[in-house]
Amino acid sequence: MKLLRYGEPGHEKPGLLADDGSIRDLSEHVADLSGAVLGPDGLRAIAALDPQALPVVDPAVRLGSPVAGMRNFVCIGLNYADHAAETGATAPSEPILFLKSPSALAGPNDDIVIPPGSVKTDWECELAVVIGTTARRVPRARALDHVAGYTICNDVSEREWQMERGPTWDKGKGFDSFGPLGPWLVTTDAIGDPQALSMFTEVDGARMQQGTTANMIFGVADLVNYVSQCITLYPGDVIATGTPAGVGLGQKPHPVFLRAGQSVRLGIAGLGEQNHRTVSAGRHR
Repeated sequence: MKLLRYGEPGHEKPGLLADDGSIRDLSEHVADLSGAVLGPDGLRAIAALDPQALPVVDPAVRLGSPVAGMRNFVCIGLNYADHAAETGATAPSEPILFLKSPSALAGPNDDIVIPPGSVKTDWECELAVVIGTTARRVPRARALDHVAGYTICNDVSEREWQMERGPTWDKGKGFDSFGPLGPWLVTTDAIGDPQALSMFTEVDGARMQQGTTANMIFGVADLVNYVSQCITLYPGDVIATGTPAGVGLGQKPHPVFLRAGQSVRLGIAGLGEQNHRTVSAGRHR
């Protein structure tokens, strides 16, 4: 299934993408895509519905983050060896964790807002894991049992705030609009192997990132196992699993960063695409 949330920010409703490409309203059946709805019983109940019997939604509607009720937005740094190399870092021996503020959440086609004075705003296409049932110190063999599905995250990053203004990465990751998720949550049964998905990013039509989740240093099961040892993960929580080479920071001979007025398109096989425009903070409403 492809589940989604649609409507204006703060007023999104639950929906699904039918096989015919239409958006269908789920609000008569579930309050939102959060909590127990993301567990096995909740997803089975939605799967049992006839999409053609659900109300049709205007296809021009805004899409929001496909999950609600997030407590933890966990990100993994330097999880692709080629990305670590392009930044001059050593590939980690254990996952590098940092937190992105839930206030950074945005929809898959919302504007990316360049912070005031920023000249180092960057892109990162990432596979995002959506937790379906509470995960606390779970063994690796059962880690994927706690996953509801997958979506796309653009881990937008302001590199000056991340790397030049003290050692805490979180500062450069938490600006408003820096956590677009979506367009939809694709349940695990529709994906198969999460370690075999191609991914890309384009800026103004130029291909910048081209990679595959097969090249993760730590796979999805490893990450759910590892993160759950130190952070209790709840339904609706997200783990953004890292990005392949091709970010702006790693461009040669000189880094290339986003400026207002550009387009950013990114996608992962089976999970859809995000399409953003970049705007200056002063012009964003």
